[in-house]
Parts: sequence; C-alpha cells; structure tokens
Amino acid sequence: MTQTADIVIAGAGHNSLITAAYLTAAGYQCAIVDARPIPGGGATTEEVFPGYMVDTCSTGHTLIQVNPLIRKDELGLVSKYGLSYIDPDPVEVVAFPDGEALTMWLDIDRTVSEFARYSEKDAAAYRRLVEEYDEVKGVLGATRFRPVGYGPTAADLLAEHPRGNIWMRRSMMSARDVILHEFEDPHTRAFMAWMASQTAVPIDGAGTGLLAYQIVSGRQARSWSIPAGGSGKLIDALVGYLTDNGATIECDVVVDELILEGGRCVGIRSEDGREWRAKEAVVSTIHVKHLVDMAPAEAWGEEFVFGAETYHVGVPFFAAYFASSEAPEFTTHVGPQAAVSAGVAGWIDDQTRNARKVSDGEFTEQWPFLLVATPTLADPGRAPGGNHTVKMVTFNAYDPGGGPGRWAAIKEGLIDRQLETLRRHAPNFTDAVIHDRLVKSPLDIEQQNRHMVHGAPHGGDRGIGYSGAQRPVPGWAQHRMPIPGLYQTGGTTHPGGSITGAPGRNAAMVLLGDLGRDPGEVMGLD
Repeated sequence: MTQTADIVIAGAGHNSLITAAYLTAAGYQCAIVDARPIPGGGATTEEVFPGYMVDTCSTGHTLIQVNPLIRKDELGLVSKYGLSYIDPDPVEVVAFPDGEALTMWLDIDRTVSEFARYSEKDAAAYRRLVEEYDEVKGVLGATRFRPVGYGPTAADLLAEHPRGNIWMRRSMMSARDVILHEFEDPHTRAFMAWMASQTAVPIDGAGTGLLAYQIVSGRQARSWSIPAGGSGKLIDALVGYLTDNGATIECDVVVDELILEGGRCVGIRSEDGREWRAKEAVVSTIHVKHLVDMAPAEAWGEEFVFGAETYHVGVPFFAAYFASSEAPEFTTHVGPQAAVSAGVAGWIDDQTRNARKVSDGEFTEQWPFLLVATPTLADPGRAPGGNHTVKMVTFNAYDPGGGPGRWAAIKEGLIDRQLETLRRHAPNFTDAVIHDRLVKSPLDIEQQNRHMVHGAPHGGDRGIGYSGAQRPVPGWAQHRMPIPGLYQTGGTTHPGGSITGAPGRNAAMVLLGDLGRDPGEVMGLD
C-alpha cells in the first residue's frame, strides 16, 4: 500500500504536529505517522489507572507560553480549539535534607521573604537575579524561536547590550558556579540547583549558567503552567486543527526506512512494507540516533554520521505514577503545604555529583533531585472523587548493572526507598492513601517511546557541545538534513527538548521558505 501527500511527516510529537499545522495553514496536504498507539510523543495524557488521567511524560508547559504559537494564538489553538492553561500558586515547594523547605510563590515579595528566612543577602540576590534576567530575556528568548542562522546569534545581541559582557560570562559558566557566586546559604543554593536541573542537564557543565536564571525567571513570572485537562490537551488542539484542515494522522506505524530516489528523500517505508510518498518534502522527528540507520551511510556523508554517532542522548529518567486519595503535603515552617510542582533537593554538591554520575551512565541509589508533580491540586477533573494523580521523577542510568533488563527486578524496591525519602518531608503520603501505582525504569520509557533513547525524554543532552549550531550535528542545525528533501524537527534540534514548540515552529519556517512561501504570511510574523 502506498499513500501520497504533499508533505510526509514521520512522528507525531508536539513539535512535528506544530510543523504540520503551519504547513497545513499554508495549504499543503500533510500525512503524519507515528509509532505509538496515540499521537503526542512526550505530551500525552493517558488513563493509566481507571478514571485517572495521567501525564505520562511532560506536565509543565511554562516554556511554550512565550512561543508566538500560544502567545499570539497564531493557529487559534486557544480561541478555537479549547486549549487553556492554569498557573498554580504556590509555584514550588522544595524540601531539604535537614527537614527545612522553601516555597516559591507568584508574588515575588512572598518568594523573597522565603529566601530571607535563610539569608537576607540571598533574598536580595534572588530579587536581583529575576530583575536582571528581565533585561535580557527578550534578547535571549528570541534566538530560541527562530532557526539557527536566521538573524543574529545570542552572542551578537549581547555584544550590543550595555551589560552584555557580564551575560556572556554568565552564559559560559556552569549553573553551579553561578549559584555559588550569587548565593551563600546551603538551602537557597540547593533550591536554585534543583530549579536549574529541571531540563536534566548536569549543572556543572560549561555553558549551563543561564539555567540558573531561565527556569526561575519563567516560573516566577507565570508559574509552572499546566494545560487544563492534561498535557495531552495541547495535542488534542493540534490534532483538531490538522484534521479540520485536511491532514491525516495514522498511529502504530513504525518507520524503518527512508525512500531515496536519485539521491533525494521522497518518502518513508514502515516495518510492514507500507509506503508514504511526498510530493514536496519529508519531515522527521525520529531520533537522530535511529534516523541515521534508515539510509545508507554514503547518503548522509562522513560528517553527519560522525556527528550522530557522537551525539549524547542525555540523562535518563526514572518515574513512578500514583493514584491517591491525598496529595503529598510537605512540612514547612507554616505547616503542611501541597503544590502542583514540588520536590526534594539535596545540597548543591550532592545534586551536582549525582547528575554527573547518571550522565556518565552510572547507576545510583541516591536521589538528591526528586520532582513530585500533583496537577490535580489545580485541575481536579483529572481524577475521580477528589482523588489525585501524583508523578515522581528522578534521574538514573539506563543500565543498572548487569544489563538494562535487570531493571524489572529492582525498580519496585527502588521506588519504595524513594517513597521513604519523600515521606520524611511529606509524611501524609503513606501506603494507605495510595490506591495504585506504576513504575517506569529508563528501559520502560524507551520501550514505550523509541524516540526517548535510553529513557532520556529531552531528545539529547543540551550542554554546550549539543546546543545551537551543534544540534543535532554541526553543519546541519537548520532543520535541513544532508539528504535533499529531508527535514528534521523535534527534541534533537534547536533549542532542544521540553514543551516549547520551538523546534516545530522553527522547522516550519525553514521548510516554508524552501518551498517559496513567506513564513510571515502564514505565521503573521512582525
């Protein structure tokens, strides 16, 4: 069986759906296929337990709020397709090893007062950090929402800024060194390190310095935004737009080969022999580690093959999901406090060492970074009868020793020990309030979504060696692949993983331009 469309898209994560939506808006017929049973990639909400709608990967959508797709509602996802967001308050509750905790609120004065309990100097530093980042966030943010090479680089823009050299230094430092320079108290340092670790990049890496600013700035401004109804509501809106405008989406299609004719990519072939052929172009969100195996090496060229071989897949996740009658309530100086986004943070050096260890592929039984998400606190319709969905996430190695298959024997015991850690800070979250649970090792995550290679959901390391013009491969960062007719989007492209929608919109800009269309006419660019 062969199907034909103007544009064929392999992968139905949020970025590829965004690319397809803009192409559809320009009048191109798009055929989209995905290996999973449902579209959405890492932005899915699934009924993991009967009646409980669980975000099985992403929950927070803070970063996409500044994408013109949402900010300007370029496709009508908000105004016409029912997408809406909730900004929970408090923003975060983070507990420390000594039993103390720090609560972040949308009211910056209230957050600053939390810092002041530990250090007046750090309270002033936090306010200054947020205010100073406000000066440059527009400059730095603009580079995320345009393709690499389209307009000035961040370095170019900072060179014209009155304090640009300070920001250049900060951007090249590690987040750990920035935090140690700005803050003095171990609690505030631990909180800032926990926040900076949200993108699963080891915070001791050169070039991670801005993570100490970006995450807290976004959340201080608009919280840990969540879609009403679940992460998958973004996908529902995109699918609604696409199907209303003539696109097709087919799931349970495992692509294993690119169809090349005359050196050009003209389509894709699935494991069961079906073909989708493109009149204009093929777009992929297949992980670059897999994509490179779908055509002969000579079609890619030596540089691209080397770049793909040396691409770091990133830090694997280890997760557990719970259906419960209560949300975890953390012990704070004013009494029990629950939050949609919460967690446990070890001291900064413990967080740093552990993340580096996992990034290097070493198994750990320590969890100085523990994220606990309870979206039902702000969005109760996701669970029946006043109950809750709780997700607990940390980092761990793909191979726990003895091969990845060993995870099946040890993962439940590991979660039991993580629950012991959580209960030291949220004692109400006992076995008695947990109705059901599901544990996912890095191997489970990979098996359920092959794009998450080794269980790393962010599409690859976002350190300095794999960012910007280096992502996914030096020389091939503008979404065009070495094989003519083939384009790449998704988490392996600039600016990387998380729910930003930036790779999808950026790829659409490149492809529309190559097709002779003005992206500004389609997107309403200023």
